[in-house]
Amino acid sequence: MIGIDLFSGAGGMSLGALSAGIDVQQVVELDKYAASTYLANHTPKYGLFNDDIRKFKSSKIKHRDNEGLIIFGGPPCQGFSTSNQRTRSSSNVNNWLFEEFVRLVEEYRPDWFVFENVKGILETEGGVFVQRITERFEKLGYTTSAKLLSAAGFGVPQKRNRYFIVGSLNGTTYDFPTEKFDKIITVQEAISDLPALVNGASDCYVTYNKNIKSSYAKSMRGKLKGCHNHLVTRNNSLIIERYKHIPNGGNWENIPDSLMRNYADSSRCHTGIYRRLSLDEPSVVIGNYRKNMLIHPTQDRGLSVREAARLQSFPDDFIFKGSIGFQQQQVGNAVPPLLAKSIFQSLLKQ
Repeated sequence: MIGIDLFSGAGGMSLGALSAGIDVQQVVELDKYAASTYLANHTPKYGLFNDDIRKFKSSKIKHRDNEGLIIFGGPPCQGFSTSNQRTRSSSNVNNWLFEEFVRLVEEYRPDWFVFENVKGILETEGGVFVQRITERFEKLGYTTSAKLLSAAGFGVPQKRNRYFIVGSLNGTTYDFPTEKFDKIITVQEAISDLPALVNGASDCYVTYNKNIKSSYAKSMRGKLKGCHNHLVTRNNSLIIERYKHIPNGGNWENIPDSLMRNYADSSRCHTGIYRRLSLDEPSVVIGNYRKNMLIHPTQDRGLSVREAARLQSFPDDFIFKGSIGFQQQQVGNAVPPLLAKSIFQSLLKQ
């Protein structure tokens, strides 16, 4: 089956599709740094359109009669996020970019589509966006199925929920894969083998210096001797001092008041701020983890790009481009590849 990835970001969904056996040949992504990362890891036959999707014109993709075509992707989700109340409404123009996804489904008429977004899309404006999207697809003749899935149930060491709408042009009702929680991957299993770092570590490449202790870490390493992107934002001494007071699973509430005086009212801080990850659980959501100051479970520093990528299920041979800030954004915005892989594997069986 041939794939077209819209709003690709760094390529997490494409990685899942490729791992499942889908030949991703056309890609659209606006951000130049995410596009650079995508092309450093994938080589789509028809290239990557690095511009506003509203300027993208559908092109003829050559494929044999027995090859199916699938369009997949996740329109920008920041406006639907439950943590973004300010722009979480129909007045946010970026919330309407799903219309471009629908447009290209109408132009290409793929056998299947997979539409992905955050849980918040179900709640924004009373669900008007989900209703509108579903109606548009069904008017085009697609049989749709939808479900909210937990990434942790598909081998991703992270408590992350994503909403999927899958559509079939041939009348097939898509059966979602079953979540499995009997073997949850923990933070310790995911990142404990990676080299220890100091605050602000900036070496682009580091060699592994610990034995592999989990099958998950082994799968992430592959046959590599070391990894790229094991980089950490440099925090000032006050922030590092705050980190020292936070236990596994704790947050800003564990910080002494004397260290929080620069906040007008520290009691109003979000519970996700200054969160130290728990070793024996999956990670909390890897979103804007630098801004939220997610803390390493045993070291007094923020997460490295590679650690965050591991918690998203990106293997260590996946290279992120751009400055550290852009790398962090790419990782946080991505669809976990292992979650995407499960979706596509199930689709191909059907």
